[in-house]
Amino acid sequence: MLTERQQKWFATVEANFEKATGRPVAVWVDILKGCPETRPKAQAAWLKATHGIGSNHAAFILSAAQPEEAIGWDDAEALRAALWAESRSLAILEAIERAAAGVDGVISGQRKGYTSFSRTVQFAATRPLKGGRALLGLKLEPALSPRLTEAVRKESWSERLSAVVELDGPGAVNDEIGRLFAAAAENG
Repeated sequence: MLTERQQKWFATVEANFEKATGRPVAVWVDILKGCPETRPKAQAAWLKATHGIGSNHAAFILSAAQPEEAIGWDDAEALRAALWAESRSLAILEAIERAAAGVDGVISGQRKGYTSFSRTVQFAATRPLKGGRALLGLKLEPALSPRLTEAVRKESWSERLSAVVELDGPGAVNDEIGRLFAAAAENG
């Protein structure tokens, strides 16, 4: 699910695509046919390196070139099931979702590599880690809590999420994490 602001942003990207890239999407789809790469991530990197296309426009081109591949992106339940297949990690996600339910106006969105939480903008995201753990990213200053550390690894979620905490089980999503989650929502 997307916030109203996110829906408007994606509509703007689509409406201004040709002006921003200099060519209609159909031409870019033809250009992509000459790409030596076969994996979508590598194709997007090729578009950027070879033609100066940014990530969002590359994703738009890829979805137009391979609409059958994009179908899965709209199936939030399938994405969730694939990402959170390990039961212990899923239990952590469900604990985070219970914390989110206590904060007004939170919208959860499922992506291929993480689950996002937004109000106006994304303020939190989580992804599973090996061993039945999860990483929670928050739009907070890491100094706010001794449980938080600075996000040093580049994650696929928003760069605004500058604090992270590793959660080793659903019990780790306690009252303090609930307060931090709510504080991040106020920042979003």
